[in-house]
Amino acid sequence: MKPSFLTKVLDFVSPRLCVICGRRLLPSQPLLCSHCMLHLPVTNYYLSPLDNPMARLFWGLFPIERASALFFYEPKASTRELIYDLKYRGYPMIGEEMGALIARHYQPAGFFEGVDAIIPVPLTRRRRWQRGYNQSEMLARGIREVTGLPILTDVLKRTSFKGSQTKKNQWERRENVDGVFRLVRPDDIRGKHILLIDDIITTGATIVACADELCKAGDVKISVLSLGLTKA
Repeated sequence: MKPSFLTKVLDFVSPRLCVICGRRLLPSQPLLCSHCMLHLPVTNYYLSPLDNPMARLFWGLFPIERASALFFYEPKASTRELIYDLKYRGYPMIGEEMGALIARHYQPAGFFEGVDAIIPVPLTRRRRWQRGYNQSEMLARGIREVTGLPILTDVLKRTSFKGSQTKKNQWERRENVDGVFRLVRPDDIRGKHILLIDDIITTGATIVACADELCKAGDVKISVLSLGLTKA
């Protein structure tokens, strides 16, 4: 997208910085500098969306159609700053920009074909109020900007938050999200293909818990998309 005159002026007055390395951005660079874009540890799973290590996390657990993450995430890697800015430092625009970047990259390969709607993994009301936004919903908004797909935020609710998943093992993660999601508008998704969005996927426990609820609507197909995937 060609930068506007106002964008050029604002960049001159108050230079924008790359969210990963801190280098000054060019007007044509919305979020990441060319160096960080080139070295982003992309998964390329969208090229084989049904048979890749991320998709295999969900085989046999729910009717998975496609699965991909933009990049591999490691706590000590450079992408940590991007994730922390999005989740904990109050920069929701990072989610929208990255969502749009993913959509522009994946759409030509047909990743969104047949998808009826997007559902971001929900937060509890309190958690959303504390953060000011839902980071997964910000990603969804960026994807909607490119694809035009509707976002459904009133179909799946999170009823409780039992603490962060970060330091839990695989079994503790599953127990931590057991029963915390509730399907409230099943008629809205019955017979539909839903794209479930999360920011970071590790074991997939949160996604499975969401999918279990969504499948209660009947005849539901689910694809999964995330910004990052933690390396096993």
